[in-house]
Amino acid sequence: MLTYEDCLELSDLTEEEVEAIAQHEHVPEIVALELGSYLVHGPDGVPMIKRIILDDIEEERRLGNQKKALHLKLVLRHFVHTHPKHKAKA
Repeated sequence: MLTYEDCLELSDLTEEEVEAIAQHEHVPEIVALELGSYLVHGPDGVPMIKRIILDDIEEERRLGNQKKALHLKLVLRHFVHTHPKHKAKA
C-alpha cells in the first residue's frame, strides 16, 4: 500500500504546492495531490499550477493575510525554480 508520503514523492510536487492546489480547488489534500501529479506531468499542467498558486496569493492578499500571501510567493518561487522548462509557457 502506498502512503501519502510515497504519493507525494512520486508527484514531483512539494507538500506546500499540494496544499495550494487543495486550497484553490476546495478539495482534500489527497485529491489535490492526485490532481497536481496529473497536471505537473502533462503538457499544460505546470502553467496551470502556477496560475493556481498565483490565484491563491491574490486571494490571501484580498483577505488581508499578508503572511500567508508571502508564504505562497515562496511556494511559487520554488515551483517555478523546480520546473524551469515550463517558465516561458506560464
